[in-house]
Amino acid sequence: MVARIFRPAKTAMQSGLGKTKGWVLEYDRAKPRSVEPLMGWTSSSDMQAQVSLKFDTKDDAIAYCTRNGIAFRVEEPKERIRRRVAYADNFKYDRRVPWTH
Repeated sequence: MVARIFRPAKTAMQSGLGKTKGWVLEYDRAKPRSVEPLMGWTSSSDMQAQVSLKFDTKDDAIAYCTRNGIAFRVEEPKERIRRRVAYADNFKYDRRVPWTH
């Protein structure tokens, strides 16, 4: 099985960057999920899909995989682009688009 090493993105419910500094190791699914016909619950017989290991650095996660002989792939995080916007820019004299109500 191939393990995936990544840095988790912030959720939609977060305004800060909490719990996004560390790295996570998760295994790819070997078998697809199945729907139980009576209750409609989603289940899986793949036990490694439940394993999620957390590391402080990417190098620690890579060292763990190489030490235990686990095949892995590293997904680099995409850095977000922050635009500096001020409320006063809505009322600037030299706006590109004219301000209307």
